[in-house]
Amino acid sequence: MPVRTTKLKHPEWCKNAIIYEVNIRQYTEEGTFNAFSKHLPRLKDLGVDIIWIMPIHPIGVKNRKGTLGSPYAVKDYYAVNPEFGSMQDFKNLVEAIHQHGMYVILDWVANHSSWDNKLVTQHPEWYTKTPEGHFQPTPWYDWEDIIDFDYDQPGIRKYMLAALKYWMTETGIDGYRCDVAGFVPNDFWNKVRAQLDKIRPVFMLAEWESRDMHERAFDMTYSWSLYESMHSVTVERKKFAALVEYIAHDVNTVPANDIRMLFTDNHDKNTWTGTPFEMFGDGLEACIVLTCIARGMPLVYNGQEAGNPKQLPFFEKDVIDWQPHPFFELYKKLFALKHENRALWNGEWGGEMLRIYNDKPSQVISFVREKNSDKVIAAFNFSEQPAEVRLQTKYHIGYYNNLFTAEMVQFTGDDAFVLPAWGYIVLVRKIMPS
Repeated sequence: MPVRTTKLKHPEWCKNAIIYEVNIRQYTEEGTFNAFSKHLPRLKDLGVDIIWIMPIHPIGVKNRKGTLGSPYAVKDYYAVNPEFGSMQDFKNLVEAIHQHGMYVILDWVANHSSWDNKLVTQHPEWYTKTPEGHFQPTPWYDWEDIIDFDYDQPGIRKYMLAALKYWMTETGIDGYRCDVAGFVPNDFWNKVRAQLDKIRPVFMLAEWESRDMHERAFDMTYSWSLYESMHSVTVERKKFAALVEYIAHDVNTVPANDIRMLFTDNHDKNTWTGTPFEMFGDGLEACIVLTCIARGMPLVYNGQEAGNPKQLPFFEKDVIDWQPHPFFELYKKLFALKHENRALWNGEWGGEMLRIYNDKPSQVISFVREKNSDKVIAAFNFSEQPAEVRLQTKYHIGYYNNLFTAEMVQFTGDDAFVLPAWGYIVLVRKIMPS
């Protein structure tokens, strides 16, 4: 494994956590904190531990996109969007989440603000400018509804840090998901983490994919590379090696204590590329299972557990299609396993992904994760053809329970079974009485 570079200490409660992303606007017809709060018992039953709430601040009107605008165009960092409710409503929601034994992180937009944020007139020097001296969106992007902060200016650093501390102390949240975190200097985030940890142990998620973000600031970063690899194999039908390469890079370049967020959907992917059904086709279920068994923390984007069949627009109102769906029970079973089985825990609390060689290396991925007495073996057929696969199990002799059928399986050292197209198997070691 790579050398441990992380200097920060993860909060104990994230060791086997599941994260869930909430778009308050689209979650219910009412689109309010109070209406969302009614779903907390269901999410607790699903196995969710961390509720990530997309930005809750007032949205800019100037240069707004669409009818309602983007929640990432922040007009006031110290206020709540009245569309969602009041500040007291938000505090009540945070308290309710805590009462259900869950934690809450707030989406934070430090890189830019709306054009009509009061900082534009109060501190125009805190923004980057074009060569002509005009305010500008983040360079090279089509984010015309926002303008870019300049972190070479000490004032914006002081202001943003104060605002981050304010929401921690005033509302009781447990951390932040930081939008386009890599566009903001690392030394700023390092200071933020140190200051927030003085309030209480904080959990920080960076919208970025880079090892250096983990050293002193962030507990978790995105794994876009796994998402792209799964899409490449399942829909584009490109080389299976893309998935193998992802795992090889993860094992050999990411220190054991760094946590990656694994997903088949989030608000960016759903809005700009399509639903999971479109992005992974017949391989979607295998991809979901992989994100829950591989090293990292699985994310559920609101509506996935209901098989939401449509994209959620970013700038308009369109409620999630809530309905019973087999994905709820699939997630619930996987999350229960992650909670109880230390092999699947996050960071150094969990086990490394060790390859189990098989005789279908261009079709089937197979690996084991083990920690203390806990052990999980998984195999995935990422192809449209059934596979009769033989695993080299001489180091894994023993009895296992099939997670999804409860069937007991015995490994004797050279074992074969059939995986259907896009099929998978998850085996949990069973300790037999002596």
